[in-house]
Parts: sequence; structure tokens; C-alpha cells
Amino acid sequence: MSNIKLFESKQIRSVWNEKENKWYYVVSVLTDSKDPKQYIKRMRLRDLELSKGWVQIVPTLLVETLGGKQKMSCANSKGLLRIIQSIPSPKAEPFKLMQF
Repeated sequence: MSNIKLFESKQIRSVWNEKENKWYYVVSVLTDSKDPKQYIKRMRLRDLELSKGWVQIVPTLLVETLGGKQKMSCANSKGLLRIIQSIPSPKAEPFKLMQF
């Protein structure tokens, strides 16, 4: 099961992981990056602890999209908060208060 949540009029895609009984989120609204892959690469270079645990924090899950199911990197609420700590952006601050 997946759905879309709105945060400051931006879409946050979420997917339910049956095995773990947890919601996972795909979030691209935290930065204004035009190239999310490069942004993540630079973020992981800045934060080596985040980089070491990346595979556990951000697993790849199948997410339902308008174009069908696609593999996407997702994080649960705990992982999402860990990632937010590494984002030097005022846009990340409201997410720290958001209930997941």
C-alpha cells in the first residue's frame, strides 16, 4: 500500500512495508536540488556516519507511481530524522516537528 501526503503543498510519497509494519517515505522536498543523486552523494561525503549506515537507513522498496511500480530509496521515520540532521537547509527544520 502506498499513498501521497502533502507537506507545504509538496508531495511526500509513502509506502507501507508489510514485513516491518512500518511506513517508509520518499522525500525530495527538503532541498531545492535539481540533481538529488548528486546531493545525496555530497551529503554522504560530509557525514561519514550516515554514509556507513546508508543501506540500512535507506532501503530500496517498490513504490506505486503513476507509471507503475518503481524501485525507490525510502526511509522510515527514524531514518528520515537521521537524514534530516545532515541537511543544512531551513526547509528541513519543519520536518523535525512533523508527526510520521
